[in-house]
Order: sequence, then structure tokens, then C-alpha cells
Amino acid sequence: QLHLAESGGGLVQPGGSLRLSCAASGFTLDDYAIAWFRQAPGKERERVSCTHYSGDTTIYAYSGKDRFTISRDNAKNTVYLQMDSLEPEDTAVYYCAARMYLCSLRDHEYDIWGQGTPVTVSS
Repeated sequence: QLHLAESGGGLVQPGGSLRLSCAASGFTLDDYAIAWFRQAPGKERERVSCTHYSGDTTIYAYSGKDRFTISRDNAKNTVYLQMDSLEPEDTAVYYCAARMYLCSLRDHEYDIWGQGTPVTVSS
């Protein structure tokens, strides 16, 4: 069974940092693009960042583009999202999703989704 599991979310003060992990099981990440999404309460899902199977990365236009860094460790079958200088507006449930090879702007083209990890930025 193909599965993604996010972890690393929690409560953090404004200006703090978190590193989210997206661990794959049942398949290897070598041939997969992995994207991070987030959904804040009452808002639509938003694309955050994506790494192609090659390791090249894409940061989507949003307020976090200078504060978030995506990386992958294929040996650990895990993709990370380092989030620095967090702001209350970053509060959301963060999801990772996988599709083969290349990132896509079409969310429905991602085949495997995790359950999400909540991030709350508050003092």
C-alpha cells in the first residue's frame, strides 16, 4: 500500500521554525515528485512547494517563498519542508502529495496524499 505520512507540526511562536517531514512507505521516492500543500481554516488549499524527482525544486508564489525550503533525502525516503520566520498567517494543516516524476499545477494529478500535520503559529 502506497502511503505518505507527515510529521513535525505543532505550536510555535511567531518568528520560530519548524521542519516538517513527509515519509513514504510502500514505494520509493526516487521517481516521484513530492509537493507540499497547506489549508488554513476556512480557506482553499494552497500549493506551497514541490520537488521534482530529480531534486530540482519549485517554490510557488506565496508569502512563504523566502522563508520555506523544500529538500529530499531519497536514502531516507523522506521529503522535508523547513519553515523559518513563521507568521500567524502560516497557520494551517500541511499536506504532502506524490505523483510520478514532475511537479504539477493540477492538484488532482497527485496520486498519493498524506493525512496532514497541523501547524499553529501563535504567541
